[in-house]
Amino acid sequence: VQLVESGGGLVQAGGSLRLSCAASGSTFSITTMAWYRQAPGNQRELVAAMSNGGRSTNYADSVKGRFTISRDNAKNTMYLQMNSLKPEDAAVYYCNAHGGAGWGEYDCWGQGTQVPVSS
Repeated sequence: VQLVESGGGLVQAGGSLRLSCAASGSTFSITTMAWYRQAPGNQRELVAAMSNGGRSTNYADSVKGRFTISRDNAKNTMYLQMNSLKPEDAAVYYCNAHGGAGWGEYDCWGQGTQVPVSS
């Protein structure tokens, strides 16, 4: 599985941005997709996750009510709609796909997309 993020860029505090993550390869094996972020000096943290069927979602407390994770299975693309952005949301955002089973279990990462937030 290969993942390519897009949609990052400078945004003002209070603004909105939508990130995309296009998956290719053995996408049928994906069980969970997620967005993580990492700010300078901080550990990578989970932002939002979605089960493959889209029936289950999970959000970090810091983004609940502001961010929405979604996916378009026909396009093999996952999205992160970010509203009411805050300076503390500034980070590199990474797309993650988890799948397979047993010896074939994997975690796959995209290259990351930068989201600076100006105050």
